[in-house]
Amino acid sequence: MPKMRIQKMLSEAGIASRRDVEQMILQGRILLNGQVVASLPCFVEPADEIRVDGQLVRKRRQQHVYVLLNKPRGVVCTQRDEPHYNRPRAIDLVPQIDQRIYCVGRLDEDSTGIILLTNDGELTQRLTHPSFGVDKTYIARVAGGVQPEELAKLRRGMYIDGKRTAGADARIVHRGADESMVQIRLAEGRNRQVRRVLALPERGGSRDPPQTGGDGKSRQGLANVHVPKLLKASRTACL
Repeated sequence: MPKMRIQKMLSEAGIASRRDVEQMILQGRILLNGQVVASLPCFVEPADEIRVDGQLVRKRRQQHVYVLLNKPRGVVCTQRDEPHYNRPRAIDLVPQIDQRIYCVGRLDEDSTGIILLTNDGELTQRLTHPSFGVDKTYIARVAGGVQPEELAKLRRGMYIDGKRTAGADARIVHRGADESMVQIRLAEGRNRQVRRVLALPERGGSRDPPQTGGDGKSRQGLANVHVPKLLKASRTACL
């Protein structure tokens, strides 16, 4: 077995997400062969002894789990909700399984639609990291008409939290006096990017926040996903 980054190994062992492992390292909570891991990158081998908070980590080859969830509105795609909110999480809707799974990407609380939950780190990386160029498609239902300037803002990108986003492919799929529907394809998604643009019309007046996702019904459909096809698609996208 080749060397592996310690974040990946601990994630596959079910200890925490890779990002949380990095925080544990900064907090001095991880020992490698008796020494505190103080910096990254850190690579480990099968014979290495790793302890987290003093507890020995049992290395195991993880069985991958894949779940497709039709997320209802009001459910959050996070492992730990913000303090005092205690909202239902996507992982709470999945039948009890003996694996730590997480959402691949996220839909915000008010959005509905299909989201993948898994413990497959490689697939998650290929589907979510911008360097692989895998597009995400959203349908946004907004009150009133959508102005050309709003689509232009999506297409050219915008500044969110001080950073410019990549442009999106945006087109109107239904235009009405009371309601419009817009399809947006993003290679890179930022926090509430679609809502931030479409909820703020260029001219005066107010607009209800757009509802992104599927048909808005609170179904909780689960199904197995064909992983080889997803991996093949993600590899093709980055060529």
